Amino acid sequence: MPSIEENYDVCVVGAGHAGCEAALACARLGLETIIFTVSVDSIAMMPCNPNIGGSSKGHLVREIDALGGQMGINIDKTFIQSKMLNKSKGPAVHSLRAQADKANYSMEMRKTLQNTEHLTIRQAEVSEIITENDVIVGVKTVSGATYHCKAAVLCTGVYLKARCLCGDVITYTGPNGLQAANHLTDSLIEHGIEMFRFKTGTPARIDKRSIDFSKMEEQFGDKKVVPFSFTTNPEDVQIDQVSCWLTYTNEKTHEIIRDNLDRSPMYSGMIEGTGPRYCPSIEDKVVRFADKERHQLFVEPEGINTNEMYIGGMSSSMPEDVQYAMYRTVPGLENCKIVRNAYAIEYDCINPVQLKPSLEFKKIKGLFSGGQFNGSSGYEEAAAQGIIAGINAAMEILEKEPLVLDRSESYIGVLIDDLVTKETKEPYRMMTSRAEYRLLLRQDNADLRLSKYGYKIGLISKERYDWVIKKEQLIKEEIERLNHVNIGANKETQALLEQYHSVPLNTGTTLSELIRRPELCYEMLAPLDKERKELPEEVIEQVNINIKYDGYIKRQIKQVEHFKKLETKRIPEDFDYDDVGSLRLEARQKLKLYRPISIGQASRISGVSPADISVLLVYMEQMHYKKQHEK
Repeated sequence: MPSIEENYDVCVVGAGHAGCEAALACARLGLETIIFTVSVDSIAMMPCNPNIGGSSKGHLVREIDALGGQMGINIDKTFIQSKMLNKSKGPAVHSLRAQADKANYSMEMRKTLQNTEHLTIRQAEVSEIITENDVIVGVKTVSGATYHCKAAVLCTGVYLKARCLCGDVITYTGPNGLQAANHLTDSLIEHGIEMFRFKTGTPARIDKRSIDFSKMEEQFGDKKVVPFSFTTNPEDVQIDQVSCWLTYTNEKTHEIIRDNLDRSPMYSGMIEGTGPRYCPSIEDKVVRFADKERHQLFVEPEGINTNEMYIGGMSSSMPEDVQYAMYRTVPGLENCKIVRNAYAIEYDCINPVQLKPSLEFKKIKGLFSGGQFNGSSGYEEAAAQGIIAGINAAMEILEKEPLVLDRSESYIGVLIDDLVTKETKEPYRMMTSRAEYRLLLRQDNADLRLSKYGYKIGLISKERYDWVIKKEQLIKEEIERLNHVNIGANKETQALLEQYHSVPLNTGTTLSELIRRPELCYEMLAPLDKERKELPEEVIEQVNINIKYDGYIKRQIKQVEHFKKLETKRIPEDFDYDDVGSLRLEARQKLKLYRPISIGQASRISGVSPADISVLLVYMEQMHYKKQHEK
């Protein structure tokens, strides 16, 4: 029987958060794109926590949006509660987090994919990648169909050879009982790709009707909701929000867990994969933090049209009877009924050091990858890699330069740089502490930082980009004006300062100097500003932050300038490290393995010391001098 053969520009394997962004980027750039999924019903599914954003992850969503991605737009349409986290701290760590209606989120993303020109959705399991002379030329499905392509993006999530564990019960499926993808791993290994085995987990889902919320603390959303997408009208997201709830484990919970550790697959040796350090299971927390009397649990609705509640902070792989016993010790869950058991899931992923910063495989031209397949965790990390992998697959076909964001201009740059230069021993999770220049990389200015790339690539309209340019100009002009508006130490000024418990003036000052005071802001000082014009809220926010943190921002800009010097010192692709005689053996081995593209990237590789970098710089300078002299 003859097999089917079809031709596309790009094949995207997997339709989770990474796959959706990759496919949309390629299709929106006019390339004929096909996206494969084991189930069309699982497009952009949220198999774990029912939210988008959170600390540092909210930054990623804003950056995806600034590049022309879909995640921010999608959550703005489907959220049921929204909150800006860390508001008591500085703006560098403010992060937006929204509870999603899981079913609506998936349905809305599927609708977007289905209505995007040049994009085809195909329910099929990809079993092989096809290459010729180390160049991707197509993929094959288990049915034997061949799809020829000029580039491919692998976004397989947690589906490769997946198995779910609940006590000693093992099911060979992907999340939520969906079909695992059992064939592609072998094809990748045959192509010389190194694979890892990682593990993640999820808590039980509890029937809302069996929960006593009177024993829990109610958690409300923000009174004024801030949208994720810079294109969303803020008025459209001011909705009636659903509450979440806070409760805690206790000593009885911990006792049950300790008494049954031998029945946990994590401790019995059944689990082979490495789990995420920053999102541990409840049994892991009890063992690692033995001195803690209780752990926070967040009880979150999974959607408007379901009674399922997600018990955040209590993921587990304990047997079913132990799960019932431990959950029922928690205040408010004494009579809980489990709808879905908590479980751990193991899956195959790659060692991401095999990727270039563009997320293209070093060994296979035209093959890109993104998401949990790259050894990361989280929907937001996946989507961020997905859009970059998709953009760069398109750039490869269109014969344009790849988009590589560096650590000084985006959280996406930090995420990808960490994955491709640092040894990933566990699922990678984004955190604000990983970003050295986080005061410059705030969630509020993602559009100012990255829209230029989205526009240049072709994912952002001219109208949208023109507004970003105008916004930039308005901010600059207003800061300049405030630096020159003099305020006298008169009665009106002193009365206003007293109203806000601010120290009275002894002499005149400028409005910008007053804004720098921690207890004051632009809006508070409006009565003193006689020449004040009406400005959009997003402009006022930037003016406030830039004036208040001016000294810190200037200091970070200087640090970035130093960083950029090392990033611009490029290392040729064919550079022979064996010729650098003074390099230590470990450094030489690591540099040959990672093949960094710049001195900056080389300096971040584990096992390469500052002394090694100095040796490398001296050698490169000598080589440069020699070439110049020969000319």
